[in-house]
Amino acid sequence: MDSVLHLWWLIFPLGGAIGGGVRAITAANERRAERRLERYRIKQQTKIAMAEASGRGKIDRTAARRDVGKVIQQHDRTDARWLDYEVDVAKLLDFPLMTDMREPLTAEFHRARGRADLLRPANADDIAGDRDAQLEYRDAVHDYVTAFDIAESEAIRRRRSDFSTEAQERLERAQRLLRVAEDDAATPDERRSAYSKARHELDGLVVLPAVTRASIERRIAGELEA
Repeated sequence: MDSVLHLWWLIFPLGGAIGGGVRAITAANERRAERRLERYRIKQQTKIAMAEASGRGKIDRTAARRDVGKVIQQHDRTDARWLDYEVDVAKLLDFPLMTDMREPLTAEFHRARGRADLLRPANADDIAGDRDAQLEYRDAVHDYVTAFDIAESEAIRRRRSDFSTEAQERLERAQRLLRVAEDDAATPDERRSAYSKARHELDGLVVLPAVTRASIERRIAGELEA
């Protein structure tokens, strides 16, 4: 008992050491808990970021598909405007500059049309994920539309003024003859003769596009055979 009482002074240093150990353990546990919480927070943030990125990707692709679709529609509208000339030879003969490849504006329009057709995707999804292809196609269609507008405006302005009086008369005769060739009230011989004469009038005067010639021959020759 005396020895224990004699060592009473050791209680304070030992108590301090034990207390310090407990505090160190508690602090270590708290740090581990904080690290676990931080790892959890980082994982959650990563998941959220990945989800947001995936959502943006879906939205961006949808927007890209919509934009490409609008460009395709613009392409189609311009094609339809050109088709009006290709299938209506009377209109084409009113504005012969539209097929005169010696005219720089006309040549540029046809080059731009060819490039737009070359870059046109089968559907919007084909290039929705390719930004460079989208921009290239969009620019090509813009050039096509612009070149067509300019060429058409010039063709309407000049009409047949580049042709001599004799050439203009031939164009008018060709138009009248083609109307007869397409007239159901005319006899087969009259229609056949009118078509032949119309081709003669146009020979060496206006170069009709291949599609236009095929359309005329299919429509008229087919009707004659029927």
